[in-house]
Amino acid sequence: MQNEVIAYKDGVTLLDTQSVSPEKASSYEKVLFDNSDDALEVIRHSTAHLMAQAIKELYPEAKFFVGPVIEDGFYYDFRVDNKISDSDLKAIEKKMQEFAKAKLPIEKASYTKDEILKKFADDDLKQEVLLRIPDGEVTTYKQGDFEDLCRGPHVPNTRYLRFFSLTRVAGAYLGGDETKEMLTRIYGTAFADKASLAEYKKMIEEAKKRDHRKLGNELKLFTFDEEVGAGLPIWLPAGARLRSKLEALLFKAHRVRGYEPVRGPEILKSDAWKISGHYDNYGDNMYFTTIDDSEYGLKPMNCLGHIKVYQNDVRSYRDLPLKFFEYGVVHRHEKSGVMHGLFRVREFTQDDAHIFCTPEQIKENVLEILDFVKHIMKTFGFEYELEISTKPQKAIGDERYWEVATQGLKDALDENNITYGIDEGGGAFYGPKIDIKITDALKRKWQCGTIQVDFNLPERFNLHYIDATNEQARPVMIHRAILGSFERFIGILTEHCAGEFPFFLAPTQVVIVPIGENHLSYAKELGMQMIENGVDFEISSKNESLNKRIRNAEKMRVPMILVIGDEEVEKKSVALRDRRERRQYNLTKDEFMSIIKEKLSEVHF
Repeated sequence: MQNEVIAYKDGVTLLDTQSVSPEKASSYEKVLFDNSDDALEVIRHSTAHLMAQAIKELYPEAKFFVGPVIEDGFYYDFRVDNKISDSDLKAIEKKMQEFAKAKLPIEKASYTKDEILKKFADDDLKQEVLLRIPDGEVTTYKQGDFEDLCRGPHVPNTRYLRFFSLTRVAGAYLGGDETKEMLTRIYGTAFADKASLAEYKKMIEEAKKRDHRKLGNELKLFTFDEEVGAGLPIWLPAGARLRSKLEALLFKAHRVRGYEPVRGPEILKSDAWKISGHYDNYGDNMYFTTIDDSEYGLKPMNCLGHIKVYQNDVRSYRDLPLKFFEYGVVHRHEKSGVMHGLFRVREFTQDDAHIFCTPEQIKENVLEILDFVKHIMKTFGFEYELEISTKPQKAIGDERYWEVATQGLKDALDENNITYGIDEGGGAFYGPKIDIKITDALKRKWQCGTIQVDFNLPERFNLHYIDATNEQARPVMIHRAILGSFERFIGILTEHCAGEFPFFLAPTQVVIVPIGENHLSYAKELGMQMIENGVDFEISSKNESLNKRIRNAEKMRVPMILVIGDEEVEKKSVALRDRRERRQYNLTKDEFMSIIKEKLSEVHF
């Protein structure tokens, strides 16, 4: 089957090619049955319909909304009388296998908009879908008794759909609108061969073990509390220590690169958000309140505070570039259905910075930021790629600003032979951007940092500097975050290293285990020396066996464990168990202190 044609690109099906001349058909780009991106899109969308067919067979009252392909798989939203849970997925998979083995032909049909409205007149969810489809020809795909609206293309027969897995059940508001009903959503994935599916399932099992919510609970890093509210993380002592280390390292790295720390308020008058365009273009994601008859908005971004810092003084071209950075706490009104541990929260802290520069300085500053990115990602062992996101449909500002800003980003990357992708329409509403997408140990891609070139906010807030001719000129504003947010990055890093944080970042870097009470004084002496060297430690002196105390430290993924007994007290030495190196050896106290100083320097920021 590997060399068989299953579809043609641009929505063309096998049936379409049969209705045109051989010359015309030969111009279509073939999609072969394999694990290429084009093939998987066809296979997965077809498998989504196969799943819907199985659901309809098992739950005849089911009505279907949409079933798109997403990264790594697909989903389908539908209404059903019965409550479906993860335990029901096996039965649905079994029915899907039956339909796949039946080798049902998948047939395309075309209708006018009026015809299709009549055909699905009794299906309110289909009517909702049709509201989103422009007038003109509408196509459906049918296999057996199941038919659904779809542009296609699909595989020609269900025999191609054998290697799939349904992964989970969730809820989803109709069309993503919280004011409408909650539908059932089932996620799944599919591949062209058994080996790829097996590899995926293995990765999923490993991902479950690494789930940052699970590890966050086990390692006592953070928690959530319904009395506090959804999407509002509470940092426990261990997590706060980890986070403070990350913040301190980045603070120093920013200062070395010429950034100045600033801080803006977390709540600003709505008038400021109206000037910036956030009120009209981002207001649905913001929280508002009224104080003294005036409306205020909690900041979803730190831009305005930094603009006000810039406006606080007269600026000369000799001052530029000006680099301001802030660990800014922001709030965004995320829908309840999309929140997920630290990955999607309503309150988070950005490693945010804004660079005010001349247009001629854009390129050099973008490249300097990318060098900063390279050093940070190297330190944490992340591979990454870059993507330029262009003007979205909902945008502000003159078209020429967008063209200049977008071309400036491309030139900076092209002239330095830096590879990048293009995300058409994915930019911020005020400017194009470079997105930094990291790849973790499980080969999953995550959107983290961003670099945005903005001509619009300086225009809206009438920012200026005095140029070399003593005239006023307009600066460019570069928005920049490298981690994206501390919350999301720590969640990603937790899964990337399975909770085995590098020594310089670990919440507890050393656990000291005194064998008896008479060894406790030396343990405290060691601990005080470590604190002076910037190392967090704990002394495990509970009334438990030595082995249990060591096991507990290992379960908490502490990088180093020191066992202290008579010999160590007498010789002023330590018995070191190194978790990463998986070995134990004896060192003098001074030798050990040298090792931890060396490990603390494993930072390339």
